Amino acid sequence: MSTAEWYRSFGAMEARGQSPTYDMLAGRIADDAEMLALLEQLPEPKRQPNLLFGVVRFLGGPVEDYQAFRTWTSAEWVRVRQAMSERRTQTNEPGRCAVLLPVLAALPQPLALIEVGASAGLCLYPDRYRYRYDDGLVVGPAGSPVVLECHTSGPVPLPERVPRAVWRAGVDLNPLDVHSAEDMRWLECLVWPEQHERLPRLRGAVRVAREEPPQLVRGDLNQVIGDLVAQAPANATPVVLHTSVLAYLSMEEREAFAEKMRGLPCRWVSSEAVGVLPSVDRRLPRPAPQDRLVCVVAPDGRPLAFAGPHGQSLDWFG
Repeated sequence: MSTAEWYRSFGAMEARGQSPTYDMLAGRIADDAEMLALLEQLPEPKRQPNLLFGVVRFLGGPVEDYQAFRTWTSAEWVRVRQAMSERRTQTNEPGRCAVLLPVLAALPQPLALIEVGASAGLCLYPDRYRYRYDDGLVVGPAGSPVVLECHTSGPVPLPERVPRAVWRAGVDLNPLDVHSAEDMRWLECLVWPEQHERLPRLRGAVRVAREEPPQLVRGDLNQVIGDLVAQAPANATPVVLHTSVLAYLSMEEREAFAEKMRGLPCRWVSSEAVGVLPSVDRRLPRPAPQDRLVCVVAPDGRPLAFAGPHGQSLDWFG
């Protein structure tokens, strides 16, 4: 996929209906030869739309008006390129816990949670958040500063209570520190402009994590995951989870990870975009929607549902 196609697809499949600002920026960049030429100075994985937009905002640039965005980004390209080279899109969206909850709550309790691509570890607290599914079921601690809303369809096995986690750990190439103002500002810059509900829940999740900071290890997931599983308490079910992470790995690395998960003494809960894990996609009972990006919730490689990439929806298979 060319850079222009990538930006056009991002606008149409991901940003449209979610962020008019990012939809507009992506579409205009896709037709702007000079902006595309700047982006193509970067290695292909670093040309990502989310990364560019997050970096411009992090450095203080404008995103609401395309001409202002283009003028500023071109003038500051040396800084923008450097930041895009150094940073990653570590979108740590706690809302994704809403699509994992039915799976996690059904596992033998208590749980030892291990997240790969953990960022700041905010998805390691599914037991500390409160959930509202559609206009009905509400579960989770009443005093939680985080309330996650999720629209459902299909026979979702909604839980009556949250799981019980007794241990939390994670691995990331560049773990973020919930006590670092700069790290948390970077996370906030990765929240899309019009998605106003995401910013307060991100801040609430940071407050939760600061009360009990997770054990985060710096490293490559394929090299570290076995050691983390071995560290899990003997009286808990080890659960390796990840959401929208494996797309940043090569196909060879993804397949190696999936093979490793099939051999480790743990449960494996994933929510990755369609196309990321072919072994999961081959087992889908129906085609994925063609007009938007969806993820596949798949415990132990078995697809159970389509999910919104930020946890906003859960479509359970029959």
